[in-house]
Amino acid sequence: MSARSMESGRFIGLDEAGYGPNLGPLVIATSVWTTPNPPEECDFYTCLEEVIDLNAPADSSRIQVADSKQVNVGRDAFRNLERSALSLLRSTGIQPTTIHELWQALCPRNEDEAIDFDSSLAEWDRDPITIPVEADDDDIAEMADRLSNCFAEQGIVCQKFVAQIVPAARFNRLLDEHGSKGVVLSTLGFQLLQSVWESDSITPTVIVGDKHGGRNRYDEFIAGIVGDAMIFRIEEGRPMSRYRVGSTELRFQVQGERHLPVAAASIVAKYFRELAMMQFNEYWKRHVPEIRPTKGYPMDARRFLKDIQPVLAGLNVNLDDLWRRR
Repeated sequence: MSARSMESGRFIGLDEAGYGPNLGPLVIATSVWTTPNPPEECDFYTCLEEVIDLNAPADSSRIQVADSKQVNVGRDAFRNLERSALSLLRSTGIQPTTIHELWQALCPRNEDEAIDFDSSLAEWDRDPITIPVEADDDDIAEMADRLSNCFAEQGIVCQKFVAQIVPAARFNRLLDEHGSKGVVLSTLGFQLLQSVWESDSITPTVIVGDKHGGRNRYDEFIAGIVGDAMIFRIEEGRPMSRYRVGSTELRFQVQGERHLPVAAASIVAKYFRELAMMQFNEYWKRHVPEIRPTKGYPMDARRFLKDIQPVLAGLNVNLDDLWRRR
């Protein structure tokens, strides 16, 4: 194995989509990358500039990888988001044809834990939409190949994407258990990190997550997933909180999406949530044909809930399965 292809570091990005809405799932995603040099020295955007652009690309030779709020805008917003998300996912071997296949791929479980899409989900989640919805499948396949080739040339590997997908019913149960929306988010995020990070690994590792709200201290959540390992506090403040555990530095910072692995996680999380909301709106339109679709954010969510109120009783819908209380 050449020195260029050997793993010298690991970079894990963590981000979420859907923290604010009352309708639809909360989605937290990670992307895991290996680097040919120490992870803090890896300039992903420069190394991958032939295939990835921080800004919207002027032509189809690259995909945009940035904060999903920047990607999912404009006339072709969803198509651009879908193209980026599915190209990245396919480069890791994830090639879903429905939202259910994507759900299973992002949340790997053993056979005993597999999701039963016929009985365990809310009615609006059971009828899977086909993907891609707007992006061209041949274009996605070509971009995934180009990504893989560029990764190989640069000694960078996008290993995997893993997610926590949290429908309203589960979110409300966790809210009852933890009492705080912020604690629910942090608890789920660190559970996700635990599934992709070996805290005792000697591989130099950087973990970056976006900060939320006013939280500056994360050591209690780190302690919950690293056992007896020593946690060294480097700094804690509004712009950034940093910690070290063994060979890993954990950073929680404002605008974490400026790091490509965080942006990639943001895109995949947002893409799944957008698909879930399409499926959600399609379900309710069958029962209330004149209803306007919703993205699930508070003011419009209240309008939507009022519009579907006349049919809720007839559909035997438990409000806690539909409406996230915070």
